[in-house]
Amino acid sequence: MLPQPLIAAKRDGGTLAPPQIAEFVAGLVAGDEALRWSDAQVAAMAMAIVCRGMDAAETVALTHAMAHSGRRLDWRAEGFAGPVLDKHSTGGVGDKVSLVLAPLLAEAGADAGVIVPMVSGRGLGHTGGTLDKLEALRGYDVAPSPERLRQALRTAGCAIFGASADLAPADRRLYAIRDVTATVESVPLITASILSKKLAAGLDALVLDVKVGSGAMMPTLPAARLLARSLVDVATGAGLPARALITDMDRVLGFSAGNALEVQEAIDFLAGRAREPRLLEVTLRLAAEALQLGGAAADASVARRRAESALAGGGAAERFARMVAALGGPRDVLAKPGLALAPVQCDVPAPRAGLVARLDVRALGLAVVALGGGRRHGGEGIDPRVGLTHLAAPGEQVAAGQPLARVHAADRASADEAAAAVLAACSLVDADMPGPAAGPVVIESVAP
Repeated sequence: MLPQPLIAAKRDGGTLAPPQIAEFVAGLVAGDEALRWSDAQVAAMAMAIVCRGMDAAETVALTHAMAHSGRRLDWRAEGFAGPVLDKHSTGGVGDKVSLVLAPLLAEAGADAGVIVPMVSGRGLGHTGGTLDKLEALRGYDVAPSPERLRQALRTAGCAIFGASADLAPADRRLYAIRDVTATVESVPLITASILSKKLAAGLDALVLDVKVGSGAMMPTLPAARLLARSLVDVATGAGLPARALITDMDRVLGFSAGNALEVQEAIDFLAGRAREPRLLEVTLRLAAEALQLGGAAADASVARRRAESALAGGGAAERFARMVAALGGPRDVLAKPGLALAPVQCDVPAPRAGLVARLDVRALGLAVVALGGGRRHGGEGIDPRVGLTHLAAPGEQVAAGQPLARVHAADRASADEAAAAVLAACSLVDADMPGPAAGPVVIESVAP
């Protein structure tokens, strides 16, 4: 089956049958060059899906085909008897929840034998990637051998790693092409990308963090609800218990955006040195949902108390340290993470006194990408040192000259460009004008 008729069918608004979708997925991973779809053809199909959409049956077929495009994990066969839990976020600026949630779940669910093999990804568009963040830790292996992965799970109860080449390989290729062809924002493609890896990862329960707001893939609440419902329904239909939280991304999550900067914030969070309230609430809510859904806690209140105890008692921090060491990172990451610092650091002064009425969080994410903290085209390297910290929040009063953010850059020219981007992204109004109402960080939940 030639690619061109399939692309044209979707371009013209047609509905693809499961065999046609299977043909597309086979073309993503074919070893024979005569059968392998070119990058241009894959990009064209992705754009056709973005523009024309997919119905529920098409999305299920795409997810199923991608999940079965390679190896599938079986943790029972590896000797793990407890619940296998995981979480996925649709991506946001400053979203370092995975870094703290994986060890938190492992500690809070230790009595039930919980393990958290968290398959994570790289940056996509204006949002950061968990693997890129962890690679800021010298020596951390995001692609461990099966034995090293098993040992990390036995040692720490959790491991954050990337999908191996044979785990949902169709998604690996499609994900990379979407990142650089403006085909990220599509509910069917996002659903299939997330769930194909999760279905192949042998999970017992999955929680989903669907971001909404200016810094999210889904900028409006109706769009976020559509994606959350798609994820929960497709996962549940495939036999994987799942729930989703819709969470706010109209401001950066936490205090920082940038790879090494977010790792340091996550370490400080786990160690109890600084815990931004919104980041704390999202983490605890996701932990409670996952523990209850996986059968490691009787109800939500018990699950939340266990998560709070795991954090307050330092157990989650110790599990993070054991995970990092087991996967080749620093042996004493809580005290000596060895994270590189940007050579240029400068504050962005407010041009006048006023109230921060709004932040264009997507613009802030793109500023981090422009600094070198993300990819503008496939294969581009990442500078882990760069990013933004000390960001002013909507509703905050600032004096003239007070910093709106601190830029961490490789050189003065890129620092100046980032400072200009921060100023453009920050809307100031007179201090006596009413500020934006502070809404909850967890907006609503979505269950089957």
